[in-house]
Amino acid sequence: MTATDSALTRPRTLGRATVNVVVAISVLYTVLPVVWLLLAATKSRDALFSSSILSFRDFSLVRNVKDLFAMDGGLYGRWYGNSLLHAVLGAALGALISVACGYAFDKYHFRHKEKLFGLVLAAVMVPQTVLALPLYLIASETGVVNTFWSVFIPVLFNPFGVYLGRIFAQGYVPDEILEAARVDGAGELTTYVRVSLRMLGPGLVTVFLFQLTAIWNNFFLPMVMLSDQNLYPVSLGLYQWNSQASVSPEYYPVVIMGSLLAVLPLIVAFALLQRFWRSGLTAGAVK
Repeated sequence: MTATDSALTRPRTLGRATVNVVVAISVLYTVLPVVWLLLAATKSRDALFSSSILSFRDFSLVRNVKDLFAMDGGLYGRWYGNSLLHAVLGAALGALISVACGYAFDKYHFRHKEKLFGLVLAAVMVPQTVLALPLYLIASETGVVNTFWSVFIPVLFNPFGVYLGRIFAQGYVPDEILEAARVDGAGELTTYVRVSLRMLGPGLVTVFLFQLTAIWNNFFLPMVMLSDQNLYPVSLGLYQWNSQASVSPEYYPVVIMGSLLAVLPLIVAFALLQRFWRSGLTAGAVK
């Protein structure tokens, strides 16, 4: 190897080492809180503050789970059910609405189409917290504050999902297939449901997963809209318990265990649907 080759190899090796170090730090930053949560969830209240988290002497996992679902008359189970209903049903309906809107933006021609789509892109940049107060005022005028609908209806409409829907329609649904379906006598709705929607499956799953994550982690909107504890989602319920833990330390173990269980639905959803999610993201990246 010549001196020139050695000089060229050295920066490449240094660059790979730098990338590996950055990746390792990122993985540790992501994994360590999860590991701490797993270990802390096995501790009793006394052991949580008096012993090492890495110690397995005070193993109280089963007891913590029982205490979690027994606390305050079993409120956590109700909160969990509320979150599942909001997230799964809201993500499914929201994904269908977003993909349909994106499909319409891509396949149909109408006046001011690009201007309207520009408004959709502008709405992507608006933080959801900014919309909480206007949504509360609208809900107050319609009389749905402190109801299921005040939290459920706003999450059905997602500008970013509409953007993704248009990208997936461009990548997955060729115009030639739609023309062939129309020549065969299929109407627009039939063409969309029987032809286009099947081809948009990976994109639909991708939008569903994004929606599911956003709705499951939604906190500020329920905090503004809801005052009845029985209607709380998991995120808001755990926040309330954590606020009470400074006065009543018995809430600490159940908050930690509740946080651990709150992560599971997202992990299961991504594990089951990751194949469709990867293909959907790949198509979006190519476009």
